[in-house]
Amino acid sequence: MPLDAGTKPSTSPLAPVPPKRVWLAITAIVGTTFVAGCSTSDGSAAGTAAVPKAAGVTLLNVSYDPTRELYKEINAAFATHYASQHGAAVEVKQSHAASGSQARAVIDGLEADVITLALQPDVDAVARSGLVRADWSNRFDNGSIPYHSVVVFVVRKGNPKNIKDWPDLVKGDVSIITPNPKTSGNGKYSLLAAWGAVLATGGTEDEAKAFVTELYKRTPVLDTGARAATATFSQKGIGDVHLTFESEAHLEVKESKGDLEIIYPPRTIRVDPPVAVVDKNVDKRGTRHAAEAYLGFLYSPEGRAIIAKHHYRPWGESPPTPAPGEVWPEVVAFDITRVAKDWDDAMKKFFAEGAVFDAIYQPGGGK
Repeated sequence: MPLDAGTKPSTSPLAPVPPKRVWLAITAIVGTTFVAGCSTSDGSAAGTAAVPKAAGVTLLNVSYDPTRELYKEINAAFATHYASQHGAAVEVKQSHAASGSQARAVIDGLEADVITLALQPDVDAVARSGLVRADWSNRFDNGSIPYHSVVVFVVRKGNPKNIKDWPDLVKGDVSIITPNPKTSGNGKYSLLAAWGAVLATGGTEDEAKAFVTELYKRTPVLDTGARAATATFSQKGIGDVHLTFESEAHLEVKESKGDLEIIYPPRTIRVDPPVAVVDKNVDKRGTRHAAEAYLGFLYSPEGRAIIAKHHYRPWGESPPTPAPGEVWPEVVAFDITRVAKDWDDAMKKFFAEGAVFDAIYQPGGGK
């Protein structure tokens, strides 16, 4: 897998590594499978929190749109695991919406025990409010990113518009569905994937801007979140191609019963959804031990197998595949440093008030 230069070395499955143009199989990953540092094998931080009483606890996981099915299965498996390890019952409740909206909801008082959001800036926003420790990204392995994804295309059966790569999105009368990048992590990643794909093939910033401007002229509606965009494309039948995460694409195609299919563009962006304990809330509620064990479970063999089953790419050695005999499709992945210095720079450059997206987007497809 060709990877971009100038990025921090990492053991994650889609991580760019120096030097320039290094080839690496998408499934070749190295690293441990549990929480780093002073942690136990179930992910709980040793000596920092008491096991809850046998009566148990309830956790709230505030997550982003496409993870509903993933965490429903994770929650049931974790409850069984935690009871067997600690003799205490735990119930995990879920909250799902656009990633940026979820971050704001937690800041405004939604009492999450853990947040499992789509991108780093959303967790950073919660940390800046004082609810999450500033060192949150160092508290679990791989920068507190237990799994990765990539942005792919979903098209109609038979791919009637012959969409194979990013330039095909702006040919003929192709219509595109993607969520609003101002509110949705999926939307942000999709814009950055399109921009980065131009740069990765030798294009200039001006050419990337022109391409993305044309892309949004062909976007008839911007839903606030990824799952709403899925419904617009697959249920309402609007658009010729849907830009979305690999995991959501597989679910969308499965539910279409043969009416949709997935196209992997030759180059796309690596998606890095981070997780964090909401420190102020867990300390107030006495749920720290269970909350830390819950996020640690995502790095366990059982957790990783469930993650892979839902077509998220688990971090760690010998990654499981979605099903026996399957392989992870190989793609060329770049990270945020292809399009900006880091996530803070990307947010200012592309998504702040008056930044790139505001400058290029015309509501109603610009028509």
